[in-house]
Amino acid sequence: MSRISLTVAEAYKRKIAVSAVGILKANSRPAVVSGRPPLLCFTFVAHQKIMEISIPVARDFSFKRTVVSHGWCGLLPFELDRENWALTRVLDLNGARPVTLRITAAGRSIRIQTSSRLSQAASKKASDQVRHMLRLDDDMTAFYQSLAADTDFGWIPSQGAGRLLRSPSVFEDLVKMICTTNCSWALTKKMVTGLVENLGRSSPDGRRSFPTPEAMAVMPEKFYVNEVRAGYRSGYLKQLADRVASGELDVESWLSSSLPTAELIKTMREVKGVGPYAAENVLKLIGRYDGLALDSWTRAKFFEVRNNGRKATDKKIARFYSRFNEWRGLALWCDMTRDWLE
Repeated sequence: MSRISLTVAEAYKRKIAVSAVGILKANSRPAVVSGRPPLLCFTFVAHQKIMEISIPVARDFSFKRTVVSHGWCGLLPFELDRENWALTRVLDLNGARPVTLRITAAGRSIRIQTSSRLSQAASKKASDQVRHMLRLDDDMTAFYQSLAADTDFGWIPSQGAGRLLRSPSVFEDLVKMICTTNCSWALTKKMVTGLVENLGRSSPDGRRSFPTPEAMAVMPEKFYVNEVRAGYRSGYLKQLADRVASGELDVESWLSSSLPTAELIKTMREVKGVGPYAAENVLKLIGRYDGLALDSWTRAKFFEVRNNGRKATDKKIARFYSRFNEWRGLALWCDMTRDWLE
């Protein structure tokens, strides 16, 4: 008798009851504690099939500050090795298989090692996605100038802080943001890991990419309940994937939207599962910093850092950062996460 070996996702796709078959989850590597055309430099190591890409960066760019600027570095398919300051990321470049990138800083450049050789077109796409994730094309001049005369915030430009790590797509950022609502960080990691391990495509080294909207859309809502453990968010994830996969909703257009911020927030909140907190956090990842995105963690951190441990109203928090105008949300986030890198 042949052995049945399916991922949980495949079982759902084939409408086989999970309890009725011997399901083996696909091998996947768990998380470890561990525009303008870029200039590229390629190095091939034939016997290892490794390719190296080098991208020059601005003088005010800090790799360490950018990588730890956001909790995304701890969520698959990102992995951060703090000992060697290497960020690993699996990208689905729409090729035969996804590719794993190992990203490090090398002087005034970013060095990318790939798990397999890439075509020129794939190399360009990988480079563009790394630029996007690390915010290499963000102009921080106006933000840094707004902080120049402020002794409390002068560390931000001096340390090259302010670029917030993001995913290659708005869709991934939005899915992950929904997975952060009303739960612990441990549960967020569990949900995202479930999505990646069950629905992501495998790279040559066994790591998996973040699932596409299409991959998520084919799964029934009960998959998100039973396997992802998304709870009440299950319906939100299913509906979001359905709408994006069908073309009804174009979340990637938010990056270049000409809508005023208030109108864009309204558009975001039309997506089920996206409230003020999620919308204002996604805004930061597309380059708009008007909103403070206050939650229980940022409020508690403000009490500790700026109010001598005493509680404060949201109005008081807003007043404190109001001098930074359209940069107030970014100023708050940098202020609250300063100690993430000692």
